[in-house]
Amino acid sequence: MRLPLLLSMLLTFSACQSGNDTETNNYLEEVDIAGLQAAMSSGELTAVALVTHYQQRIAALDPQLHAIIELNPEALDIAQARDAERAAGQIRSPLHGIPVLLKDNIDTADQMHTTAGSIALLDAPTPARDAFLVQRLRDAGAVILGKTNMSEWANFRSTEASSGWSARGGQTRNPYDLERSPCGSSSGSAVAVAANLAVLAIGTETDGSILCPAAHNSVVGMKPSLGLISRVGIIPIAHSQDTAGPMARSVRDAALLLNALVAADPEDDITTNPHARNPVDYTLALQADGLRGKRIGVMRQDFGKDAALDALMEQQLTILRNAGAELMDMGIRSRNSFNAAETEVLLFEFKNDLNNYLYERGGPMQDLADLIRFNEENAAIELADFGQELFLLAQEKGNLGDGEYLSALGMSKALSQTNINSALQQMELDALVAPTNSVGWLVNPAGDNTEGYISNSSLAAVAGYPSITVPAGYINGFPIGISFIGGEFSEPLLLGMAYAYEQLSQARKPPILQQP
Repeated sequence: MRLPLLLSMLLTFSACQSGNDTETNNYLEEVDIAGLQAAMSSGELTAVALVTHYQQRIAALDPQLHAIIELNPEALDIAQARDAERAAGQIRSPLHGIPVLLKDNIDTADQMHTTAGSIALLDAPTPARDAFLVQRLRDAGAVILGKTNMSEWANFRSTEASSGWSARGGQTRNPYDLERSPCGSSSGSAVAVAANLAVLAIGTETDGSILCPAAHNSVVGMKPSLGLISRVGIIPIAHSQDTAGPMARSVRDAALLLNALVAADPEDDITTNPHARNPVDYTLALQADGLRGKRIGVMRQDFGKDAALDALMEQQLTILRNAGAELMDMGIRSRNSFNAAETEVLLFEFKNDLNNYLYERGGPMQDLADLIRFNEENAAIELADFGQELFLLAQEKGNLGDGEYLSALGMSKALSQTNINSALQQMELDALVAPTNSVGWLVNPAGDNTEGYISNSSLAAVAGYPSITVPAGYINGFPIGISFIGGEFSEPLLLGMAYAYEQLSQARKPPILQQP
């Protein structure tokens, strides 16, 4: 974004705050990291002014979106410190002075809570230290602006839950259609970025929790390979699938955020791999001709079910072909082949991993049994619309030496990884492509009705492989994303293809919101 446009946005925002023109599209100008850095480098903008802008914007718009669960009371102080460093000639990274929002399941050792959206952890001790990725962000000079709302317990409490709902934050709303789902569980992160409440946010995914809300809210979301980003300090579901990932309005901004997150953590063995120990600059993969000569498999099993989605996706496939990609139609075994096994793995690991997290954190909630009892005792708040069936099922499971768990883990990993690896190798493909989503369902406090809904997150999620979704257009105003899926640690390849597609499609449009 050019500097005059940025200043115009800020001035128009102030005018709208005090005037009668309540349509926020007048100042909902898309601003990226490069534009912000240019403005701060020239002295026309400070980190303090930027944080203040986002705080004001959140105050104006979030009452209808419920994307933000808590603001960081130290954000302005952090921004002031980053401004002082800049004035002294110290620029830590491209994220210096850039506000970032964190999903509410990511530990911060500050004045904010970390609760996974549940009131059960409001009285828990403040985490003794930041999550490893949060410390990485602080070291990069980012300003932690606040925490985002989410599907409570990352949508692993009830089979009937409403995506984007938490007892702490209420129901997150989709800025493109307040009556339709923002998807979850990283709903608040996606909505905040989409509605320009921040330029960047962190989401987490076990299966679809970055990709689905990113697609539903017309932003870029990347689920990295398992092992690139440390899991330490993130309230878990399952260590064999959990990962954090970037959410942004452009592929370039997502790559810049990924740069800051990737590192080896001595306390997370899965990051002791060459890709985390020797991270690359992912922005180097962003080339306009990133699709030329690429062989991409089109996952045709999700075509023929929705005429509007088919028509939109065929237009995107034409963009890929015209950019020099060679497309091959293919079928691939979907989630149905490992659905039951994945569920078993998540139930076993959830109990084990959450119990470990709660014990280490301390406080009145020491294990899953305590949470179950808390929800029963506070049923009017926590269980008013749906229950805790997944909690109860998980509580019945044994330890991770159980043969049932080991068999399910081996089966789910083998099937998902083999499905992707075989497709890539046998057809000599660089990546797979598919629609990320179809039109989202209506928000229902009693639970989601996703019958007929199309999603393509599970293969990569269970395999531990990377996937990225990019805005692909709209059906009746509702955002649709396109997913690029690759083999293990193929992030540079996927980012390059996603960037080249994004430059040609230019599909994203900001939502039009009105202040209440």
